[in-house]
Amino acid sequence: MDILGIDIGGSGIKGAFVNVKKGKLSSERVRIPTPQPALPDAINDKIGKLVKNHKYDGPIGVGFPAIIQDGVVRSAANVAEEWIGYPGAKVMSKTTGCQVTLLNDADAAGIAEMRFGAGKKKRGVVIVLTLGTGIGSSLFADGKLVPNTELGHLFLRNSKADAEDYASDRIRAAERLTWKNWAVRLDEYIHHLEFIFSPTLIILGGGVSKRYDKFIPHLTVKTRVVPAQLRNEAGIVGAAIAAVENIR
Repeated sequence: MDILGIDIGGSGIKGAFVNVKKGKLSSERVRIPTPQPALPDAINDKIGKLVKNHKYDGPIGVGFPAIIQDGVVRSAANVAEEWIGYPGAKVMSKTTGCQVTLLNDADAAGIAEMRFGAGKKKRGVVIVLTLGTGIGSSLFADGKLVPNTELGHLFLRNSKADAEDYASDRIRAAERLTWKNWAVRLDEYIHHLEFIFSPTLIILGGGVSKRYDKFIPHLTVKTRVVPAQLRNEAGIVGAAIAAVENIR
């Protein structure tokens, strides 16, 4: 049976059926605008309609942009504060009539990349970064997920800012940085990660990964840095895998 995966983002909620054995979408991806403000009731309503339209009653994986512990939302860096302490998995399960596995969206994307993408069969410490409005992160040790790392919020002493307020794709666009100048900032951040975690591989995802040839060649870190392979499908695929394997 194909599994429904859902990826909740700041601007859109994306969902599709996933063949979890192949790591590929088995239906057209559906995208609906994220309600603004993105309050719990509004998001749950959209998810309920999305599941109903798919005529689905099996397990569902949902990636959400926050720290998730045992199905409960524990942070609100990029979502409404009303989500903090909210029993997301429980309420979404009640809304949809399906068993919902809720996890951090960057962790979901990382799971997909490690299983079917650039991190497949890689050992040691692997870091997957999603460069977009912020910087999402997932950390793996010998293929095992260390959940909710939120490495985009590491404070960079030289820049006097959180990493995502200094080196995200949002900042690149807002400050009209050239690819080379942005790469200098990204390089500073990755050097910091390299010093702390000693990774064997760093995978860069998000929409900007399509332009990897514009910035990866300017990086000076010793760790191998490669673009993600699943790109915009990673969050959906990883969420579906998490639902099947009860990863949270």
